[in-house]
Amino acid sequence: MTHTYKLIGMTCGSCEAKVKSSLLMLPNVTEVAVSKDHQTATISMDKHIALSTFQNALDKKYAITASEHNETAEQAKNWLATYKPILLIFGYITTIAIIAATHQNTFHWMQAMNIFMAGFFLTFSFFKMLDLKGFAESYSMYDIVAMKIKPWGFVYAFIELALGIAYATNFQPLVTNIVTLVVMSISIIGVLQSVFNKRKIQCACLGAVFNLPMSTVTIIEDALMIAMSAVMLYQIV
Repeated sequence: MTHTYKLIGMTCGSCEAKVKSSLLMLPNVTEVAVSKDHQTATISMDKHIALSTFQNALDKKYAITASEHNETAEQAKNWLATYKPILLIFGYITTIAIIAATHQNTFHWMQAMNIFMAGFFLTFSFFKMLDLKGFAESYSMYDIVAMKIKPWGFVYAFIELALGIAYATNFQPLVTNIVTLVVMSISIIGVLQSVFNKRKIQCACLGAVFNLPMSTVTIIEDALMIAMSAVMLYQIV
């Protein structure tokens, strides 16, 4: 995609060269054309880049603003495109859980959560298994256990698979939910640290198949599993 921005502060050819060089250094930027006469910058990129990213790459004397497109709408489109895989997965699993847990106009919350957890762990473990080594390497970049014990990434994928089967077969609900609560609570610590420290790393939730960035979406995903397992434990106990 290509967008033309208003860019004020350029006064000479040297400014043009400096701005162009700074913008070209950004990831996903493929081409840049700047004009001090028109005070514009036309930027081609592989995917939409936030305006703040451009501004941070430039010297403070330059100010860049969107002039020919709606920045909010573009960011929303980019967000949806980035997280489309995980949104579709959650949509499918939620739909199946709702349908399966509805009997004679009565909705069974516990059954719905059990089915959702089974679908979640089976689906996410499947994507991890497609490239187990790639997942383990990505996971070790932020998980507090995998950082110190490299084989944990390999083990974690099989734990998710086992939990998916356990929820699907209703095997030892008390033990299954305790394991889920403990494992996901440990997992979310590394996610929180990465997001709060604004580390730009790949999220390994869907293995190495999809290039999903670590974000609040990952926090919500883990927190949802923790909350559901806690609720189910409360109901059992």
